[in-house]
Amino acid sequence: MLLKLPDILTADELRAVRALLDAAAWDDGRSTAGEQAAAVKRNQQLPPQDEAARQARALVLRALDRSALLFSAALPRRVLPPMFNRYAGASNRYGDHVDQAIRQLGDGGERLRTDLSCTLFLSAPDDYDGGELVIREPGGEQRHKLPAGHLLLYPSTSVHRVEPVTRGARLAAVFWIESMVRSAEQRQLLFELDLNVVKLREQQGESDVAVGLTATYHNLLRMWATA
Repeated sequence: MLLKLPDILTADELRAVRALLDAAAWDDGRSTAGEQAAAVKRNQQLPPQDEAARQARALVLRALDRSALLFSAALPRRVLPPMFNRYAGASNRYGDHVDQAIRQLGDGGERLRTDLSCTLFLSAPDDYDGGELVIREPGGEQRHKLPAGHLLLYPSTSVHRVEPVTRGARLAAVFWIESMVRSAEQRQLLFELDLNVVKLREQQGESDVAVGLTATYHNLLRMWATA
């Protein structure tokens, strides 16, 4: 599943996050990459313990919590808190790579399986040249450069890259989701069913058909989910 989610951040939230990031001190992004990714990663990243990163992370997580569409599509069990990256100058690209299958949650040793990857764009497309997120799909590569505050959700199994930024700076938050439903096919079916139940309710209210399909949705979720 590859899904664009508009306006995850409000205009006020976006300004607040940008103010924090614009005043922050950036580190080499290779510090959090795996062996294969580190060989092709050339960007900057905020240290997770940085105060600006903590404040921005809390703001983004609150925004994610209110997105019904993100919940329906991803069915999150656990979310790796967002990391913030910057592409500009000599640190301007991230070559072809696949995200690590397992990532560590904080310093406690708990681990998370990465089912879905998320990029929350924080720079307006006109603010920089290049910087497209390119994702390999069975039908060919797809290039994405979304408005600031919009989010792209895509399978963590996908090979992807960030094209070189040749003007300006590209800021983004990236994070990973472990879903309650491990199977991508089952998640897709549940998402499509949920969207259609919502449309049916809008048209017919709580009809017998809507109630019956809602029951089917929750019974499938009960069957497939690990909470």
